[in-house]
Amino acid sequence: MPTVAAEVLIGQVAPLSGVLAETGKDMVLGAKIYFDHINATGGINGNKIKHLVRDDGYVVDKTIALTNELLDKEKAHVLFGFAGTGNVGKLLSEGILVRANVALVAPYTGGTALREPYNPHIFHIRASYLDETKAMVDYFVKNGITRIGVFYQADAFGESGLAGIEKALAAHKLSIVAKGSYPKNTTEVSAAVKTLLAADPQAICMISVNKSTAAFVKEYKASGKQPFMFNISVVNPKDMSAQVGADIMRGVGITQVVPYPFYASTKITTEYLDLLKKYGGKDATPSYTSFEEFIGAKVLVEGIRRAKGLQREKIMEGLAGLDKFDVGGFTVSFGPNKRVGSNFVDISVIGKNSQLIR
Repeated sequence: MPTVAAEVLIGQVAPLSGVLAETGKDMVLGAKIYFDHINATGGINGNKIKHLVRDDGYVVDKTIALTNELLDKEKAHVLFGFAGTGNVGKLLSEGILVRANVALVAPYTGGTALREPYNPHIFHIRASYLDETKAMVDYFVKNGITRIGVFYQADAFGESGLAGIEKALAAHKLSIVAKGSYPKNTTEVSAAVKTLLAADPQAICMISVNKSTAAFVKEYKASGKQPFMFNISVVNPKDMSAQVGADIMRGVGITQVVPYPFYASTKITTEYLDLLKKYGGKDATPSYTSFEEFIGAKVLVEGIRRAKGLQREKIMEGLAGLDKFDVGGFTVSFGPNKRVGSNFVDISVIGKNSQLIR
């Protein structure tokens, strides 16, 4: 009798509702278009991908419950593209990845706590928040800006970025002039605005998500003050501009952890834009977020292709063997004791009509 091909079960928990909904949709889209392409061209070693997507709304308890469902009920072979330092951190503190002996590939977070100490189960394709905040601070100091404030989310995500800014400033013998925070999953930014206005910094580093960032920038600029404002790569300029207006968001800088995805300058951007057009639907537009998860999906597929079986531990071994894997102009390197695949950081600025420029 002919051999029946197996399904490769890839589980993704993403924020498809709540404050990160637009980001979550792009995360899923980037993976989907690559998985659709692989299925249309024969699958992975003849096995078709089944992409199991669940919505956690960026809520930690839902992340845990849905992950357990994917692992225990759906029997997912591997996890992919989760969001949130605190959300993924809870998977670690609960011992879920260790218990299931499963890999989580391309989480949408640069939190230090997920990288140090070394954890064999999480395969990062993006630079850390330490890398991003260092690039941000170095850029400011290089341009003569030394009075720097911080706006951050009051949780593990925001505190990781805050620590990175403190470390980067200390290297220049500087310190934060003022800092203000807001509660996760809210836009309660007024107290932070008041604190930072009082200090009148030349620049503000933001460690925050779309809705809170947009609310903060709008309220701060309403005061008439115009400091330089930079955020890290987790924000979406179109989403923020849709909330408060493109003119308000114009000039805000964003660090990025993958190359510029809006034109076909490399093999990987060409492939991404072609497959986005083919499988993304008529309204799909390119973004850094979907491009990042597209790269992550390509890395995951190659790791599964090299694995000597679909058992969870075999997939982890296949991924660990991806040393200097060039996806087409962007290189990811793992190893037996290495799970941080890239330290690439670039800087972009929101321009006219919410378009990102370099």
